[in-house]
Amino acid sequence: MAVLAVGALVLAAGCSSQEGAQSAAGQGARSPAGSATAESNPGASPSASRPAADLPPAKGSVKVVSTLTEGLDSPWGLAALPDGDLLVSSRDKGTITRVDAKSGKKTLLGTVPGVAPAGEGGLLGIALSPTFGTDHLVYAYFTTASDNRIARMLYDEKGTTPGQLLGAPDTILRGIPKGSLHNGGRIAFGPDHMLYAGTGETGDRGLAQDKKSLAGKILRMTPDGEPLHGNPQADSVVYSYGHRNVEGLAWDNHKRLWASEFGQDTWDELNLIVPGGNYGWPEVEGKAGKAGFRDPVAQWKPSEASPSGIAFAEGSIWMAALRGERLWRIPLSGTADKEPLAAPQSFLKGKYGRLRTVLAAGGNKLYLVTSETDTRGTPKPGDDKILVLEVR
Repeated sequence: MAVLAVGALVLAAGCSSQEGAQSAAGQGARSPAGSATAESNPGASPSASRPAADLPPAKGSVKVVSTLTEGLDSPWGLAALPDGDLLVSSRDKGTITRVDAKSGKKTLLGTVPGVAPAGEGGLLGIALSPTFGTDHLVYAYFTTASDNRIARMLYDEKGTTPGQLLGAPDTILRGIPKGSLHNGGRIAFGPDHMLYAGTGETGDRGLAQDKKSLAGKILRMTPDGEPLHGNPQADSVVYSYGHRNVEGLAWDNHKRLWASEFGQDTWDELNLIVPGGNYGWPEVEGKAGKAGFRDPVAQWKPSEASPSGIAFAEGSIWMAALRGERLWRIPLSGTADKEPLAAPQSFLKGKYGRLRTVLAAGGNKLYLVTSETDTRGTPKPGDDKILVLEVR
Protein backbone atom coordinates (compact mmCIF):
# COMPACT_ATOMS: atom_id res chain seq x y z
CA MET A 1 0.00 0.00 0.00
CA ALA A 2 1.41 3.37 -0.97
CA VAL A 3 2.32 5.54 2.00
CA LEU A 4 2.65 9.29 1.86
CA ALA A 5 4.57 11.16 4.55
CA VAL A 6 3.68 14.76 5.30
CA GLY A 7 6.62 16.58 6.83
CA ALA A 8 9.83 15.37 8.38
CA LEU A 9 10.49 13.30 11.47
CA VAL A 10 9.85 14.85 14.86
CA LEU A 11 12.98 15.23 16.93
CA ALA A 12 11.46 16.05 20.29
CA ALA A 13 10.26 12.98 22.21
CA GLY A 14 6.68 12.54 23.36
CA CYS A 15 5.19 15.49 21.52
CA SER A 16 2.00 13.66 20.51
CA SER A 17 1.60 11.44 23.54
CA GLN A 18 -1.21 13.55 25.01
CA GLU A 19 -3.58 14.63 22.22
CA GLY A 20 -1.10 17.28 21.14
CA ALA A 21 -0.50 19.04 24.44
CA GLN A 22 1.51 21.80 22.77
CA SER A 23 0.14 23.46 19.65
CA ALA A 24 2.42 24.22 16.74
CA ALA A 25 0.20 26.91 15.30
CA GLY A 26 -0.95 28.12 18.69
CA GLN A 27 2.41 29.36 19.93
CA GLY A 28 1.48 32.83 18.76
CA ALA A 29 -1.84 34.63 18.41
CA ARG A 30 -4.47 32.92 16.33
CA SER A 31 -5.08 34.54 12.98
CA PRO A 32 -8.39 36.36 12.54
CA ALA A 33 -11.29 34.04 11.74
CA GLY A 34 -14.21 35.61 9.93
CA SER A 35 -17.55 33.96 9.23
CA ALA A 36 -16.81 33.49 5.52
CA THR A 37 -13.32 32.21 4.83
CA ALA A 38 -12.15 30.42 1.69
CA GLU A 39 -8.90 28.61 1.00
CA SER A 40 -7.72 26.99 -2.20
CA ASN A 41 -4.84 24.52 -2.32
CA PRO A 42 -2.74 25.61 0.67
CA GLY A 43 0.02 23.14 1.42
CA ALA A 44 -0.71 21.11 -1.72
CA SER A 45 1.99 18.81 -3.02
CA PRO A 46 2.40 17.14 -6.43
CA SER A 47 -0.11 14.43 -7.25
CA ALA A 48 0.86 10.91 -6.24
CA SER A 49 -1.30 9.34 -8.95
CA ARG A 50 -2.96 10.28 -12.22
CA PRO A 51 -6.58 11.21 -11.45
CA ALA A 52 -9.44 9.85 -13.54
CA ALA A 53 -12.56 11.78 -14.48
CA ASP A 54 -14.59 10.22 -11.69
CA LEU A 55 -11.98 10.81 -8.99
CA PRO A 56 -11.57 13.86 -6.74
CA PRO A 57 -9.16 16.53 -7.94
CA ALA A 58 -5.66 16.52 -6.50
CA LYS A 59 -6.24 20.10 -5.42
CA GLY A 60 -9.24 21.09 -3.35
CA SER A 61 -10.71 23.99 -1.43
CA VAL A 62 -12.41 24.74 1.87
CA LYS A 63 -14.84 27.58 2.55
CA VAL A 64 -16.09 28.41 6.03
CA VAL A 65 -19.69 29.37 5.33
CA SER A 66 -20.78 30.23 8.86
CA THR A 67 -20.49 29.56 12.57
CA LEU A 68 -23.53 27.49 13.49
CA THR A 69 -23.14 27.86 17.25
CA GLU A 70 -20.55 28.87 19.82
CA GLY A 71 -19.95 28.84 23.56
CA LEU A 72 -19.61 25.05 23.76
CA ASP A 73 -17.66 23.50 26.65
CA SER A 74 -15.12 20.78 25.72
CA PRO A 75 -17.18 19.46 22.78
CA TRP A 76 -16.19 15.99 21.58
CA GLY A 77 -18.81 13.80 19.87
CA LEU A 78 -21.20 14.99 17.16
CA ALA A 79 -24.18 13.25 15.56
CA ALA A 80 -26.87 14.42 13.14
CA LEU A 81 -30.54 13.81 13.86
CA PRO A 82 -32.93 12.82 11.04
CA ASP A 83 -34.24 16.40 10.78
CA GLY A 84 -30.71 17.80 10.45
CA ASP A 85 -30.28 19.12 13.98
CA LEU A 86 -27.11 18.06 15.79
CA LEU A 87 -26.29 16.40 19.09
CA VAL A 88 -22.96 17.34 20.68
CA SER A 89 -21.33 15.87 23.77
CA SER A 90 -19.28 17.74 26.36
CA ARG A 91 -16.29 15.72 27.54
CA ASP A 92 -15.85 17.52 30.85
CA LYS A 93 -19.47 18.41 31.66
CA GLY A 94 -20.81 14.97 30.74
CA THR A 95 -23.76 16.51 28.91
CA ILE A 96 -25.44 16.06 25.54
CA THR A 97 -26.90 19.14 23.86
CA ARG A 98 -29.11 19.56 20.80
CA VAL A 99 -28.13 22.28 18.33
CA ASP A 100 -30.73 23.63 15.91
CA ALA A 101 -29.25 23.33 12.41
CA LYS A 102 -30.83 26.59 11.28
CA SER A 103 -30.60 28.93 14.25
CA GLY A 104 -27.80 27.36 16.28
CA LYS A 105 -30.02 27.41 19.38
CA LYS A 106 -28.84 24.98 22.05
CA THR A 107 -31.12 22.75 24.14
CA LEU A 108 -29.69 20.61 26.94
CA LEU A 109 -30.85 17.00 26.71
CA GLY A 110 -29.29 15.94 29.98
CA THR A 111 -26.23 14.76 31.88
CA VAL A 112 -25.00 11.21 31.43
CA PRO A 113 -24.74 9.65 34.91
CA GLY A 114 -21.49 7.99 35.91
CA VAL A 115 -19.17 10.04 33.71
CA ALA A 116 -15.84 10.68 35.48
CA PRO A 117 -13.92 13.26 33.43
CA ALA A 118 -10.16 13.42 33.97
CA GLY A 119 -7.35 14.14 31.54
CA GLU A 120 -8.46 12.90 28.13
CA GLY A 121 -11.36 10.93 29.63
CA GLY A 122 -14.99 11.90 30.04
CA LEU A 123 -18.03 11.85 27.77
CA LEU A 124 -16.50 11.21 24.36
CA GLY A 125 -18.12 9.89 21.17
CA ILE A 126 -21.85 9.69 20.49
CA ALA A 127 -23.85 7.98 17.75
CA LEU A 128 -27.49 7.46 16.85
CA SER A 129 -29.03 4.03 16.57
CA PRO A 130 -29.40 2.97 12.91
CA THR A 131 -33.11 2.61 13.72
CA PHE A 132 -33.33 5.90 15.62
CA GLY A 133 -36.59 6.78 13.87
CA THR A 134 -38.33 4.01 15.80
CA ASP A 135 -36.22 3.37 18.91
CA HIS A 136 -34.90 6.94 19.63
CA LEU A 137 -31.66 5.58 21.12
CA VAL A 138 -28.47 7.62 21.53
CA TYR A 139 -25.21 5.72 22.09
CA ALA A 140 -22.32 7.19 24.08
CA TYR A 141 -18.73 6.18 24.88
CA PHE A 142 -17.58 7.50 28.24
CA THR A 143 -15.10 7.17 31.06
CA THR A 144 -16.28 6.10 34.51
CA ALA A 145 -14.41 5.73 37.79
CA SER A 146 -13.36 2.21 36.79
CA ASP A 147 -13.38 1.86 33.00
CA ASN A 148 -14.45 3.16 29.62
CA ARG A 149 -17.81 1.85 28.46
CA ILE A 150 -20.53 2.20 25.86
CA ALA A 151 -24.14 2.78 26.84
CA ARG A 152 -27.35 3.74 25.11
CA MET A 153 -30.07 6.08 26.30
CA LEU A 154 -33.61 6.84 25.21
CA TYR A 155 -34.02 10.40 23.92
CA ASP A 156 -37.49 11.76 24.68
CA GLU A 157 -37.87 14.12 21.73
CA LYS A 158 -41.38 15.05 22.85
CA GLY A 159 -40.24 16.07 26.31
CA THR A 160 -40.60 19.70 27.33
CA THR A 161 -38.14 19.98 30.22
CA PRO A 162 -34.57 20.75 29.11
CA GLY A 163 -31.99 18.69 30.97
CA GLN A 164 -34.43 15.83 31.54
CA LEU A 165 -34.74 14.40 28.05
CA LEU A 166 -32.41 11.40 28.39
CA GLY A 167 -33.36 8.07 29.90
CA ALA A 168 -31.13 6.00 32.19
CA PRO A 169 -28.04 4.53 30.49
CA ASP A 170 -28.22 0.90 29.40
CA THR A 171 -24.59 -0.28 29.32
CA ILE A 172 -23.91 -2.57 26.35
CA LEU A 173 -20.12 -2.89 26.72
CA ARG A 174 -17.97 -2.32 29.79
CA GLY A 175 -14.39 -3.09 30.76
CA ILE A 176 -12.53 -1.00 28.18
CA PRO A 177 -9.38 0.07 30.08
CA LYS A 178 -9.27 3.74 31.10
CA GLY A 179 -6.41 6.13 31.71
CA SER A 180 -5.62 9.81 32.07
CA LEU A 181 -4.70 9.69 28.38
CA HIS A 182 -5.29 7.51 25.30
CA ASN A 183 -8.92 6.60 25.93
CA GLY A 184 -9.88 6.57 22.25
CA GLY A 185 -13.60 7.25 22.29
CA ARG A 186 -14.97 7.54 18.77
CA ILE A 187 -18.03 5.40 18.00
CA ALA A 188 -19.99 5.04 14.77
CA PHE A 189 -22.43 2.70 13.09
CA GLY A 190 -21.08 1.28 9.85
CA PRO A 191 -22.76 0.48 6.53
CA ASP A 192 -23.50 -2.96 8.01
CA HIS A 193 -25.50 -1.27 10.82
CA MET A 194 -23.04 -2.64 13.37
CA LEU A 195 -21.38 -0.47 16.03
CA TYR A 196 -17.65 0.28 15.81
CA ALA A 197 -15.50 1.89 18.51
CA GLY A 198 -11.93 3.18 18.55
CA THR A 199 -10.03 2.69 21.81
CA GLY A 200 -6.63 3.70 23.17
CA GLU A 201 -3.97 1.76 25.07
CA THR A 202 -4.15 4.18 28.06
CA GLY A 203 -0.37 4.57 28.02
CA ASP A 204 0.15 0.85 28.72
CA ARG A 205 1.80 0.08 25.39
CA GLY A 206 1.63 -3.71 25.64
CA LEU A 207 -2.17 -3.71 25.69
CA ALA A 208 -2.29 -2.77 22.01
CA GLN A 209 -0.88 -6.18 21.01
CA ASP A 210 -2.87 -8.13 23.62
CA LYS A 211 -5.86 -9.57 21.75
CA LYS A 212 -7.62 -10.30 25.03
CA SER A 213 -7.63 -6.62 26.00
CA LEU A 214 -10.10 -4.09 24.60
CA ALA A 215 -7.43 -1.35 24.74
CA GLY A 216 -5.61 -0.16 21.63
CA LYS A 217 -8.20 -1.68 19.32
CA ILE A 218 -11.01 -1.04 16.91
CA LEU A 219 -14.07 -2.91 18.15
CA ARG A 220 -17.06 -4.19 16.17
CA MET A 221 -20.27 -5.31 17.85
CA THR A 222 -24.01 -5.61 17.44
CA PRO A 223 -26.21 -2.72 18.63
CA ASP A 224 -26.62 -4.76 21.83
CA GLY A 225 -22.85 -4.91 22.38
CA GLU A 226 -22.43 -8.55 21.39
CA PRO A 227 -19.57 -10.00 19.27
CA LEU A 228 -20.37 -10.73 15.64
CA HIS A 229 -19.96 -14.13 14.03
CA GLY A 230 -17.86 -12.59 11.25
CA ASN A 231 -15.34 -10.93 13.58
CA PRO A 232 -11.70 -12.11 13.34
CA GLN A 233 -11.86 -13.79 16.76
CA ALA A 234 -14.79 -15.91 17.85
CA ASP A 235 -16.72 -14.44 20.77
CA SER A 236 -14.69 -11.22 20.68
CA VAL A 237 -15.58 -7.66 19.69
CA VAL A 238 -11.95 -7.00 18.65
CA TYR A 239 -11.84 -6.10 14.94
CA SER A 240 -8.27 -4.79 14.54
CA TYR A 241 -5.39 -4.27 16.96
CA GLY A 242 -1.96 -2.71 17.40
CA HIS A 243 -3.41 0.80 17.77
CA ARG A 244 -2.08 3.54 20.05
CA ASN A 245 -5.08 5.87 20.26
CA VAL A 246 -7.92 5.89 17.72
CA GLU A 247 -10.19 8.96 17.77
CA GLY A 248 -11.46 8.96 14.19
CA LEU A 249 -13.59 6.47 12.22
CA ALA A 250 -15.21 6.89 8.80
CA TRP A 251 -16.32 4.85 5.78
CA ASP A 252 -15.76 5.87 2.17
CA ASN A 253 -18.11 5.35 -0.78
CA HIS A 254 -16.69 1.84 -1.25
CA LYS A 255 -17.69 0.96 2.35
CA ARG A 256 -14.05 0.79 3.43
CA LEU A 257 -13.29 1.69 7.04
CA TRP A 258 -10.67 4.37 7.77
CA ALA A 259 -9.20 5.35 11.14
CA SER A 260 -6.98 8.15 12.39
CA GLU A 261 -4.38 7.35 15.02
CA PHE A 262 -2.12 9.34 17.34
CA GLY A 263 1.55 8.47 17.10
CA GLN A 264 4.11 9.15 19.81
CA ASP A 265 7.37 10.75 18.75
CA THR A 266 7.49 10.20 15.02
CA TRP A 267 4.31 9.67 12.98
CA ASP A 268 0.57 10.17 13.28
CA GLU A 269 -1.39 7.94 10.92
CA LEU A 270 -4.38 7.49 8.65
CA ASN A 271 -5.08 3.76 8.30
CA LEU A 272 -7.25 1.67 5.99
CA ILE A 273 -8.71 -0.94 8.33
CA VAL A 274 -9.01 -4.63 7.47
CA PRO A 275 -10.50 -7.29 9.78
CA GLY A 276 -7.84 -8.80 11.99
CA GLY A 277 -5.20 -6.31 10.87
CA ASN A 278 -2.24 -5.58 13.16
CA TYR A 279 -1.34 -1.89 12.88
CA GLY A 280 1.95 -2.26 14.67
CA TRP A 281 1.95 -0.30 17.90
CA PRO A 282 4.16 -0.40 19.94
CA GLU A 283 6.48 -2.41 17.68
CA VAL A 284 6.36 0.13 14.86
CA GLU A 285 5.17 3.70 14.34
CA GLY A 286 4.27 4.92 10.88
CA LYS A 287 5.59 3.23 7.74
CA ALA A 288 7.75 0.25 8.69
CA GLY A 289 7.50 -2.20 5.83
CA LYS A 290 7.65 -5.09 8.30
CA ALA A 291 5.91 -8.38 7.66
CA GLY A 292 2.83 -8.89 9.81
CA PHE A 293 2.09 -5.18 10.27
CA ARG A 294 -0.21 -2.91 8.25
CA ASP A 295 1.42 0.31 7.08
CA PRO A 296 -0.57 3.57 7.17
CA VAL A 297 -1.86 5.12 3.96
CA ALA A 298 -0.65 8.55 5.06
CA GLN A 299 1.44 9.83 7.95
CA TRP A 300 2.26 13.19 9.51
CA LYS A 301 4.70 14.50 12.06
CA PRO A 302 2.71 15.12 15.27
CA SER A 303 3.27 18.89 15.20
CA GLU A 304 1.20 18.99 12.00
CA ALA A 305 -1.57 16.65 13.08
CA SER A 306 -2.41 14.89 16.38
CA PRO A 307 -5.54 13.67 14.58
CA SER A 308 -8.96 13.27 16.11
CA GLY A 309 -12.19 12.99 14.09
CA ILE A 310 -12.43 12.12 10.40
CA ALA A 311 -15.19 12.14 7.78
CA PHE A 312 -15.59 11.20 4.12
CA ALA A 313 -16.95 13.70 1.59
CA GLU A 314 -16.33 14.65 -2.04
CA GLY A 315 -14.02 11.69 -2.64
CA SER A 316 -11.68 12.54 0.24
CA ILE A 317 -11.09 11.81 3.89
CA TRP A 318 -11.19 15.01 5.97
CA MET A 319 -9.22 14.88 9.22
CA ALA A 320 -9.39 17.29 12.18
CA ALA A 321 -6.02 18.03 13.79
CA LEU A 322 -5.61 19.06 17.42
CA ARG A 323 -2.00 20.07 17.87
CA GLY A 324 -1.72 20.81 14.15
CA GLU A 325 -4.70 23.21 14.34
CA ARG A 326 -5.75 22.50 10.76
CA LEU A 327 -8.07 20.42 8.61
CA TRP A 328 -6.43 17.81 6.38
CA ARG A 329 -7.82 16.59 3.05
CA ILE A 330 -6.69 13.17 1.81
CA PRO A 331 -8.07 12.46 -1.69
CA LEU A 332 -8.80 8.77 -2.35
CA SER A 333 -8.53 6.67 -5.50
CA GLY A 334 -10.77 3.82 -4.35
CA THR A 335 -8.01 1.27 -4.94
CA ALA A 336 -6.13 0.01 -1.89
CA ASP A 337 -2.68 -0.13 -3.48
CA LYS A 338 -3.06 3.33 -5.02
CA GLU A 339 -3.97 5.29 -1.90
CA PRO A 340 -3.89 8.18 -1.45
CA LEU A 341 -4.69 9.57 -4.87
CA ALA A 342 -2.66 12.71 -4.20
CA ALA A 343 -0.72 14.41 -1.45
CA PRO A 344 -2.73 15.47 1.63
CA GLN A 345 -3.53 19.19 1.84
CA SER A 346 -3.97 21.33 4.92
CA PHE A 347 -6.55 24.07 5.41
CA LEU A 348 -7.48 26.63 8.10
CA LYS A 349 -4.06 26.40 9.76
CA GLY A 350 -4.19 28.23 13.09
CA LYS A 351 -7.40 30.10 12.25
CA TYR A 352 -9.70 28.33 14.70
CA GLY A 353 -7.26 26.64 17.06
CA ARG A 354 -7.48 22.97 17.91
CA LEU A 355 -9.92 20.94 15.81
CA ARG A 356 -11.67 17.93 17.33
CA THR A 357 -14.47 16.54 15.19
CA VAL A 358 -15.58 16.65 11.57
CA LEU A 359 -18.94 15.33 10.37
CA ALA A 360 -20.22 14.84 6.82
CA ALA A 361 -23.51 16.64 6.29
CA GLY A 362 -24.39 15.60 2.74
CA GLY A 363 -22.92 16.68 -0.58
CA ASN A 364 -19.98 19.01 -0.13
CA LYS A 365 -21.01 20.17 3.35
CA LEU A 366 -19.11 19.42 6.56
CA TYR A 367 -19.48 20.37 10.20
CA LEU A 368 -16.23 21.10 12.03
CA VAL A 369 -15.94 21.29 15.84
CA THR A 370 -13.19 23.26 17.56
CA SER A 371 -11.50 22.14 20.80
CA GLU A 372 -9.96 25.13 22.53
CA THR A 373 -11.70 24.52 25.89
CA ASP A 374 -10.23 21.04 26.37
CA THR A 375 -7.58 22.42 28.84
CA ARG A 376 -4.88 22.33 26.15
CA GLY A 377 -6.04 25.19 23.99
CA THR A 378 -6.14 28.95 24.39
CA PRO A 379 -9.85 29.81 24.39
CA LYS A 380 -10.99 33.01 22.70
CA PRO A 381 -14.40 34.65 23.13
CA GLY A 382 -17.02 32.34 21.64
CA ASP A 383 -15.01 29.13 21.90
CA ASP A 384 -15.83 26.39 21.30
CA LYS A 385 -17.70 26.43 17.99
CA ILE A 386 -19.35 24.34 15.32
CA LEU A 387 -18.42 25.64 11.87
CA VAL A 388 -20.24 24.98 8.61
CA LEU A 389 -17.90 24.23 5.69
CA GLU A 390 -18.19 23.77 1.96
CA VAL A 391 -15.41 21.57 0.59
CA ARG A 392 -14.16 20.39 -2.80
